Amino acid sequence: MPRDPAVEILPSACPHDCPSTCALEVEKIDSHHIGRVRGSQRNSYTAGVICAKVARYSERVHHPERLRTPLRRVGEKGVGLAAYQPIGWDDALDLIADKLIRVAERDGAEAVWPYFYAGTMGYVQRDGIERLRHVMRYSRQYSTICVKLSDTGWVAGAGVKRGVDAREVVESDLIVVWGGNPVSTQVNLMTHIARARKERGTKLVVIDPYRTPTAEQADIHLAVRPGTDGALACAVMHVLFRDGMADRAYLAKYTDVPAELEAHLKTRTPEWASALTGLSVQAIEDFARLYGQTKRSYIRVGYGFTRMRNGSAQIHAVASLPAVTGAWQYPGGGAMYGQTGLYTLDRTMIQGLDWLDKGVRSLDQSRMGPILVGDKGALAGGPPVKALFIQNTNPVVVCPESVKVRDGFLRDDLFIAVHEQFMTDTAKMADIVLPATTFLEHDDFYTGSGHTYLQVAKKIIEPYAESRSNHEVICALAKRLGAEHPGFHMTPWQLIDQMLKASGLPDADTFYREGGVDMAPKFETAHFLDGFGHADKRFHFKPDWKALGIEHDKMPVLPDHLAVTDEANADKPFRLVAAPARSYLNSSFTETPGSIKRERRPTILMNPGDCTALGVKEGDRIRIGNDQASIVIHVEPREGQQRGVVVIESIWPNAAFEEGIGVNALTSADAGYPAGGAVFHDTAVWLRAA
Repeated sequence: MPRDPAVEILPSACPHDCPSTCALEVEKIDSHHIGRVRGSQRNSYTAGVICAKVARYSERVHHPERLRTPLRRVGEKGVGLAAYQPIGWDDALDLIADKLIRVAERDGAEAVWPYFYAGTMGYVQRDGIERLRHVMRYSRQYSTICVKLSDTGWVAGAGVKRGVDAREVVESDLIVVWGGNPVSTQVNLMTHIARARKERGTKLVVIDPYRTPTAEQADIHLAVRPGTDGALACAVMHVLFRDGMADRAYLAKYTDVPAELEAHLKTRTPEWASALTGLSVQAIEDFARLYGQTKRSYIRVGYGFTRMRNGSAQIHAVASLPAVTGAWQYPGGGAMYGQTGLYTLDRTMIQGLDWLDKGVRSLDQSRMGPILVGDKGALAGGPPVKALFIQNTNPVVVCPESVKVRDGFLRDDLFIAVHEQFMTDTAKMADIVLPATTFLEHDDFYTGSGHTYLQVAKKIIEPYAESRSNHEVICALAKRLGAEHPGFHMTPWQLIDQMLKASGLPDADTFYREGGVDMAPKFETAHFLDGFGHADKRFHFKPDWKALGIEHDKMPVLPDHLAVTDEANADKPFRLVAAPARSYLNSSFTETPGSIKRERRPTILMNPGDCTALGVKEGDRIRIGNDQASIVIHVEPREGQQRGVVVIESIWPNAAFEEGIGVNALTSADAGYPAGGAVFHDTAVWLRAA
């Protein structure tokens, strides 16, 4: 349909936690209402394409159930709006500040834990809570819930978190999407892949434990068993060396120990990997030959296969592949996991890093359950957490071992304040709930991970009802707490401008006017032809794991299958993958009508053979559980995954499940090796009749 010429079209950037950080064009109807949201053509990565979730963002920003006013709980925890009464902003902030002061005086400042994550990826609105934390000496947060495992493994090999620009896939002859589902989670990438397939006849291989929408579009889908991707990568490298497809000149110039690697891989045969991965020997041989014979091969490394106890080892093995073939040398060749290593931004003012004291304890955000129920190891030698201030995340749903998280939130001695847009499962537990703005109602600054753009976005409409931005709330609390820092007296635009200037970049107005700045490096740098990120400029097959994590002694010396996962056994014969749902983004969009209509209800995807063996059919209820908990869910038979592998696409609110607990009741809060990280896809379970 043609656009209404009376409707103003304004630029913005998507703040949600996926790699795309899409450049947007937003229809502004009036000062309080938006219309349609589209992808911007000014950004060559977004290229006018965005996901359906954000295209219908008006459903979210104008949702009738958005929080309107601050609330004080007067009833039981977990009930919802019926347990709350409206109060004024000043009263709410005074109550929060008074409680934080009292807790700090009685139990020490470390008994207060500001908790946040990536409900917005904007630097000002996401990271300002760190400034308050550091000035007040509250417990620090070790951010592990998303990329710690993958970052560690990639950097172990490449030395820096960057890779070949995703836009370059249009020059690739083979694209391997490994452990990702961009049809659902990064639609922009698929537009570039589609162009390559149309113009070059590029082949698409997807490696994933189940038949995702991306796998359905692939020329080849390799459905590995969860936790065995490293074994597949090692077997492919075995074939590359065995059959003369390794680029020995490249290996000698750009890698550390190619001879040791080749000797090590002699026993990592396709037969060895077949027993671990469940793939046939022929499938492994065929993929290895296809990869080895294609110079312009590009691996888009996803997060999925890293969310295992062995995730860092797995991504290191996969990242080793283009170093063996020398694919990095060619246009459209190499690999990419994330691009955040490109951005050397000075975040001192925004995060209050000039007040950072590393002597203050740091608590692992993925281990919130053990922390809140008093696990001494999880508490890192400090006092129990007695106060939580939460922004941009919904830990009662998204954290592992969610039964422990819920039990911790139910403690009578724990004060909880939540700043949110909706009455989430976490907000329902709070003593004070504060209404938050959406990204269209405040200014912020964004970096990409799946692309190379920096973007600035201005407020488009006025805040809904009485909602306030994270920055406003943090600054208001700082004043009441007596926290002094220049960042508390600056506007978001001033903070953005200060950070950019301190980083040697153009000012905020320039970023906004130009629709962002592309930080893509030259070809030689993007392809590591002027050296990898280590001091010796080489890719490391033999990483210094000791420098990367305290559990370094668990790690393999060279790329290998690390057998530390929660393996199936007689009592728990199935492996569970808790994969993202197409219409939800973590726990966001679970309230919007369009998303709910598409997802319908929580289901468990099962191999039809397993359904037959258990005597269940489509729509039947089944109980799935392990030593931690069990939940009831409906069955959906699905081809394209191995026997013994089940998938629950999530993350649904707990109330969407019959017994009020969701899929993360089953996932473990154990830390992955060597530096921690959440292991959402590393879960052995049993299945029984409900």
